[in-house]
Amino acid sequence: MAFAQAPGQRIVSLDYGLSSTLLSLGLPPVGISDLADWGRWVVEPVMPASVVDIGSSFEVNFETLLQLKPDIILTTPYLDELLPKLTSYGRVVRLEIFTPDSGPVLQSAIAATRKLAIEIGRQTQAEAFLLRSDAFFEHCRQRLAGKNIPPIALVNFMDARHVRIYSNPGLFHGVFERIGVENAWTGTSNYWGFETIGIEDLSKVTDPDARLVAFDPVPPDVLPKLAESPLWNQLQFARPGHLSILPAALMFGMMNEAIRFAGLLTDLLERDA
Repeated sequence: MAFAQAPGQRIVSLDYGLSSTLLSLGLPPVGISDLADWGRWVVEPVMPASVVDIGSSFEVNFETLLQLKPDIILTTPYLDELLPKLTSYGRVVRLEIFTPDSGPVLQSAIAATRKLAIEIGRQTQAEAFLLRSDAFFEHCRQRLAGKNIPPIALVNFMDARHVRIYSNPGLFHGVFERIGVENAWTGTSNYWGFETIGIEDLSKVTDPDARLVAFDPVPPDVLPKLAESPLWNQLQFARPGHLSILPAALMFGMMNEAIRFAGLLTDLLERDA
């Protein structure tokens, strides 16, 4: 089996955020985990067709990994149980973005971008990328400034009775702060930036102007079931104009994923302001 050569170092990444960061630093990976779902969860930047799928993060195809001959394998603490095996296939670079001690995830993603750049010799490209990222956030902030922007409760529907809701210190909460949007959910979540709650807990959002924004994919039975739910229909989010659906954006990501979310949210809020 022949694999396309990447210019410079050959890097395999077991994390979506690190994979997308490599693209923005001008050094595409030769292989990543879970490539088949990239277009569903990450969407952009587009992964080059030359990149090889090495299986899921926890079920790496080590035969494919051996054939790829990576110089560097990028991983995170989430996959530490794989470390004893991975070290046989290349130099392992372990970067921390989501850990109990990492603090606000957006800042952690910035720090991890710089650390990655040092490891692969792309510091100049990283600083340019971070400047572009910050300029994009600032542009989003300016687009929303002076407009009547409601507080936003941000969720994924798990089913018709439960949502994953996003708050401090998560990546999306960091974007809220950077572009000047108030998070309607004031609780502090786990270090991943979310907690799973029952639909009834959305009643804790008391600001009458608050809106609920959910990400696709929404399970196909959820909205029909909510329409028939007395519990849901007692919530302010059941009122017309108080629920919006955004295209998918990855919460377990880094700067590119934060940029995608900022753009999607800004487009929605500016359109509806």
